[in-house]
Amino acid sequence: MIKTALITDSTSGIGKAFAEKLAQEKINLVLVSRDAGKLTNQSKELSYKYGIQIFKVAADLAETGAADKIYEAVKALGVSIQILINNAGFNECGSFLITNREKENKMVNLHIICTTELMKLFLPDMVNNGYGRILNLGSTGSYMACPYDAVYAATKAYILHVSKGINAELKGTGVSVTTLCPGSTKTEFAAKANMENTTLFKLFVMDPETVAHIGYNALMKGRVSVIAGLYNKLLVLTSKLIPPGILNAVTKMMLRNT
Repeated sequence: MIKTALITDSTSGIGKAFAEKLAQEKINLVLVSRDAGKLTNQSKELSYKYGIQIFKVAADLAETGAADKIYEAVKALGVSIQILINNAGFNECGSFLITNREKENKMVNLHIICTTELMKLFLPDMVNNGYGRILNLGSTGSYMACPYDAVYAATKAYILHVSKGINAELKGTGVSVTTLCPGSTKTEFAAKANMENTTLFKLFVMDPETVAHIGYNALMKGRVSVIAGLYNKLLVLTSKLIPPGILNAVTKMMLRNT
């Protein structure tokens, strides 16, 4: 059976790399982004290169009701989803005293509410069909509190833990939920979050294609979670071993703009 995957925020960064990877594997795609023009161009390019079937859904996932809009659009297309990649996300980095409340609210809505609702909507069909793979995008920040990035890290911690819990519930159904936890990656993410000049985005930055390749392999194997890259694995391990006061000081240094 030819599978169909839905990818949120597919037109740039890790989402774009996932779209390319799945297209190479001859998996049909439902691409979701708020930029209809970029969606059209991406769809044409991937369809031409790989000869797969591609559907487009233009939606702003940070808006209330976005998950329902996407689910209803997919049903109207008559498409069955076997793979769901909740990739969409952004950051509002800086001191909590001065970060933008509206942006943080949208971030919470996107990372927590929309991710949860998309799983809630698509999981029953996967379970009924006896097969499904979901990948949720976490972060190395999923494993630690992050001064100057507190809200973002908290949303990513939610993603990691809700994914693990749901995955445990799904044992024996043929459906699994995987969390991919990358560190700094060469995408538009850092520039949009005003993080380009932080130490975090100057050291051991991975390319999105490598991150997507690691995530794809973990997803298809049904792994619970995967941290992308040796440096990031060591970073997470170290964060569990050193005292919180030292960890907070190091995190502040890594996230402070230079």
